[in-house]
Amino acid sequence: MVTFLAGGTGTPKLLRGSETIFPPEETPVVCNTGDDIEMSGVLVCPDIDTVLFSEGGLLDHETWWGIDEDTTVTHDEIQRLADAAGVPAGPRYLPEEAQTSGRDIARFRRFSGVAEFMQLGDRDRAIHVTRTGLLDERRGLTTVTATLADALGVDRPVLPMSDGPVATIVHTDEGAMHFQEFWVHRRADPDVERVEFRGVEHAEPTDAVLDALDSPVVIGPSNPVTSLGPMLAMDAFRSALESTPVVAVSPFVGDRVFSGPAGELMAATGHDPSTAGVADAYPFADVFVLDEDDGTALDRPIVRTDTRLGDPEDGLRVCRAVREAFEAIGVEVP
Repeated sequence: MVTFLAGGTGTPKLLRGSETIFPPEETPVVCNTGDDIEMSGVLVCPDIDTVLFSEGGLLDHETWWGIDEDTTVTHDEIQRLADAAGVPAGPRYLPEEAQTSGRDIARFRRFSGVAEFMQLGDRDRAIHVTRTGLLDERRGLTTVTATLADALGVDRPVLPMSDGPVATIVHTDEGAMHFQEFWVHRRADPDVERVEFRGVEHAEPTDAVLDALDSPVVIGPSNPVTSLGPMLAMDAFRSALESTPVVAVSPFVGDRVFSGPAGELMAATGHDPSTAGVADAYPFADVFVLDEDDGTALDRPIVRTDTRLGDPEDGLRVCRAVREAFEAIGVEVP
């Protein structure tokens, strides 16, 4: 068994087309939950859902989020009502006292449903309604995610990093904001001062996650700060990575990032925004997969390939390099 760590779109892209190398039933994915928010009364888990939708054949591969050909009737009507009422668009945090009341899993990340700042498709919203209802029945997020995976016909085990709440808060020159406001609404425009994983001191990886981390681990080309950071901020999670073989696929080519705000966030958290900075952030990684145009020299083994991802053949190519990387450190994978 090999376990993948996922945040954003990097790992779903990596796994697309990889079935002959990493069979889904034997390749669990541990997903970041620091990006989760509660909006319109439902819990939205973007990184979990991207994996579920990709593995279930539902994902919109043009945007790499949401369900392909989904409708937005409910979201559009919410926008119309806000416009008619003269309500300004943009994120609308619930009052401070509401951030720590109600269902525990949504602590520190609650938004009003008025003038939704994130577009939810109608079928997509049905997933969130079902998830939230099951959570309200006192089922844990791990159990609920497995239930949704079964309903969507997903064979790959999909595991939240924790059943406890961790909220990624980006502190900027314009104040503190949840990562989704920073990225989705503000498009990473404010200058980043630091990143906080609020609530992480009380969060623990689940037994299912720790069992999965007993196997060799692949870190996909995700944002080291906001996709992997919430996981690594849990001491037990980081300790598990220090005790197992780890292959990391860099999201950079030298100092050029493939997508997203990883460069700015790494610089703000004291890391060089480059492949070398990723290596510094992952001291537990035993071997790296780098792009063939990335000339970075590291103090650990390197396997190079074309690391561009998007189509199934891309995922297959890079996963072959991942398998070669394990072989370079004497780890046999099926």
